[in-house]
Amino acid sequence: MEREVITSRANPLLARVRRLNSRRSFRREEGAFAAEGPKLLAEALRWGCGLEAVICAAGADLPELPGGVRLAEVPDSLLASVADTESPQGVVFICRGGALAPPAELAGGRYLLLDGVQDPGNVGTIWRTADAFGADGLILCNGCADPWNPKTVRATMGAVFRLPVYETGLERAAQLLERAGIPLYAAALREDTRDVRAIPLERAAVIIGSEGRGVSPEALALCRKTVRIPMRARCESLNAAAAAAVVLWEMARND
Repeated sequence: MEREVITSRANPLLARVRRLNSRRSFRREEGAFAAEGPKLLAEALRWGCGLEAVICAAGADLPELPGGVRLAEVPDSLLASVADTESPQGVVFICRGGALAPPAELAGGRYLLLDGVQDPGNVGTIWRTADAFGADGLILCNGCADPWNPKTVRATMGAVFRLPVYETGLERAAQLLERAGIPLYAAALREDTRDVRAIPLERAAVIIGSEGRGVSPEALALCRKTVRIPMRARCESLNAAAAAAVVLWEMARND
C-alpha cells in the first residue's frame, strides 16, 4: 500500500487525531477514536474494527491493511505530537467506535455494571478482565470514564475491539436486565449482603461502584441483593478493578 508523506503539524489528519485524543465530545460526534501501538493495531485488524487511517513512523513495519484505509508516514516529531503516550510505539491509528447505546434485548447472561467509575485505567482494566472471564458485556452508568478515552483503550489491551460496552442510565440498565431475566446484584454492604461465593452468578449482573464512594444509593435501590468479597477485617475495601476481577472470577468459576 502506498504511503503518503505528511510533514506539516497543521495537517488536517493530524489535527483530527489530536482532537480525538483530547475531546470526548468530538469522539462522540465522529463516532471514532484514536489508538496507538502495533499490538492494538493487530487486534483492531483481527476483529474488524473499522479502521480509517494509520499514521506511522518512517520505515515502520506494518501488517497488511484493508483497502480504503488511509496510510500516512510522518517524522518522529510529528508522530509524538499525535500520540497520547510519552514514548509512541511507531504507529497511531483511527478506527470506528461500536454502538454505545444498549440493544433493545440483551444477549447472554453475564454483565458487569460500573456505577460512576471515573478512572479510565480502571474502566479499561475491568473491560479487559470482563472479556477474559467470559462476560457478555459491560454497562457504564452514572458518569463513568469514556470507553473511547485513549487511556481506557490502552488499558483494555484489545478488549475494546472484542467485548461490547454500553452507556445508559441505571434505571434503563435495570429494565433491560429484568426483561432478559438476569438478576441484578451490587458489590456493597447492607442487611441482605451475602458472601459472593454463596450467590449463583452464572447468570447475573453485578454493580461495581466508584473508587471514592462505592455503589450509589440509586443503584442499590435497584438491586435484588448485595454481595461482599471476603477479606481481612483490617482491610476496608478493594479498588474497583480488583473487586471486579473477583466478581468476574466467581461468575466464571462454575462453568
